[in-house]
Amino acid sequence: MDLHKRSAGVLLHTTSLPGPHGIGDFGPAAFQFVDWLVSAGQSIWQLLPTAPIGPGDSPYQSVSAFAGSPLMVALEPLVAKGWLEEPVLPEGGFDALKVDYAKVIPWRLQQLRAAARGFAAKADASERREFAAWCAKHASWLDDYALFMALETSSGYKTWWQWDGALQRRVPSALAAARVQHAEEIAFWQFVQWQFDGQLALVKKYANDRGVAIMGDLPIFVAHHSADVWARPDLYTLDEHFQPTVVAGCPPDAMAVDGQRWGNPLYHWDRMAKEDFAWWTARVRRALEQADVFRIDHFRGFAGYYEIPASCPTAREGTWRTGPGKPLFDAIARALGPLPIVAEDLGFITPDVYALRDGLGYPGMRILQFGFGDHAGNEFLPHNYVANTIAYTGTHDNDTARGWWDNASPHERAYAGSYLAAGGDDIHWAMIRACCNSVANIAVFQLQDVLGLGSAHRMNTPGTVSDRNWSWRFDWSMLDSEPGRVLGLISAASGRAPIELARLP
Repeated sequence: MDLHKRSAGVLLHTTSLPGPHGIGDFGPAAFQFVDWLVSAGQSIWQLLPTAPIGPGDSPYQSVSAFAGSPLMVALEPLVAKGWLEEPVLPEGGFDALKVDYAKVIPWRLQQLRAAARGFAAKADASERREFAAWCAKHASWLDDYALFMALETSSGYKTWWQWDGALQRRVPSALAAARVQHAEEIAFWQFVQWQFDGQLALVKKYANDRGVAIMGDLPIFVAHHSADVWARPDLYTLDEHFQPTVVAGCPPDAMAVDGQRWGNPLYHWDRMAKEDFAWWTARVRRALEQADVFRIDHFRGFAGYYEIPASCPTAREGTWRTGPGKPLFDAIARALGPLPIVAEDLGFITPDVYALRDGLGYPGMRILQFGFGDHAGNEFLPHNYVANTIAYTGTHDNDTARGWWDNASPHERAYAGSYLAAGGDDIHWAMIRACCNSVANIAVFQLQDVLGLGSAHRMNTPGTVSDRNWSWRFDWSMLDSEPGRVLGLISAASGRAPIELARLP
């Protein structure tokens, strides 16, 4: 993907796609959505992290930095292969417009287990060879992940530092015995990952063949309870009991008086550097297998990160530390070549962050919703954008454009109304048009903004735990011809889509 080409796209997480099985996946709806993107002149589909979800159903707190979410494995292809009977929905079915994780997760895993049994019983020789070859190719992360999941299941879902001491410490004889004891469960998790990879690859190829690039999302940190930390505890700031001594977060500000204490263990960057950042290179290689370009969340942490004592219940006590900087990305580029990375450079940003971003040549992000709080010098106003950036009306952590307008301060609403010459029912189109007409090389919009939806449809509210977070879905009835027609017209008129979509005489 050319990050310097004038283009536009839509941010929609896989889980938000329509479908009969409780949550969006890589089934028929994913291909249908690509077709809609093409019809609307869009050339980018941006996803949130496709890793397994963690606490609060968040894709940013995953048990693996390498694995894919089992919930995104579509069931229709498994039925088509004869490994799974046509699924019987639970009583009452599923909500078409919201993911009920408590209901969806056990039901989807039940279907996947049935499919794994079907594969074991019915797969032909070529399918078995394909599966074995895939497992061998990905053994460097897959072996630890599958064993981790098997041990988590057999322990009654205890955290890994609560497991038997020999398994905590990864004593080779204990690991070998566990691989024999849990061979069937290990094979199940390997099967799920194989299907995830294959299905995502088909969606990506379908999109790429039609001129649509897939943009992924890479969280900077990993969860404490993860296969990654269990496999290499020496790469993280843990004590002798495998507990973090310091954790990640950000300091107090006007938005959060106590700051944000994320709780992720921090990296031992010096130890990673001695290995030429091999773990990060492997992680980025994996990301590029699944996407054409990817956003790195909390990019500022590579320049400097906020270190909070693990004993502190808030982020009020903390210290800024120097991150790995350019040597990290140079090491990855030596192994993998030029890196198609977008730097999420939002929040408390200092000159060293901009220097790192610009020194590497990565585009940053501008959020239009942030532009109306003060005056014309605000960097988030379109007349202050630079070309090497991605313009957003808002991201998954923001309110929708309509919701923002409804909740804006009197000053913000007056300024935005004057700047955009719009308000009320057409504010979302005015904001999309402003991003498209800017000099930013790329403009991306949440589907909720294209549809003009209000606050009830936002994807996530940071710092909260709610069954509304990460649960939004749309229905095809929302996506009639008009949103795509108008989006195509605006994108084409601003040089981001084929000119014929502008409907000009």
